[in-house]
Amino acid sequence: MPLYLHFIYSFMATIGFSIIFNVPKKSLFYASITGSIGWTLYIYMSNITSSAPLSNFISATVIGILGEIFARIDKKPVTVFIIPGIVPLVPGYGMYLTMLNIINNNFYKAAKIGSDTIFVAGAIAMGIILVSSTAKVIKKRKIQNAASKI
Repeated sequence: MPLYLHFIYSFMATIGFSIIFNVPKKSLFYASITGSIGWTLYIYMSNITSSAPLSNFISATVIGILGEIFARIDKKPVTVFIIPGIVPLVPGYGMYLTMLNIINNNFYKAAKIGSDTIFVAGAIAMGIILVSSTAKVIKKRKIQNAASKI
């Protein structure tokens, strides 16, 4: 499927999740752009590299950056943009397959898929945490610099 179709479909899916998560109407567009760019970047990176955690880490980092930018533009909390933005990346299918293989007593396959799913979820969390921590450090330094000038 072409990347532009991934962008369009993930945009529509993120709008749906944003409505479910009660994102303010004014912020729906920004939240949907965040999710669609993140998913499209994930698909693009998956074609370049064979590492799902790396693709998810890069996509989650970009989602975090977009969330920080849109939070400043729209004057809303960052979570309004990040939570709907990461929904397309969440490895729900991997969790489903893990549980299915456990039920079917295929423990080796369940362990393999489950560990891959945990690595993907960890990569998403690390990408968001990296951006969030960096933004807080930058904000703290700006405040300290402004206070020292007084």
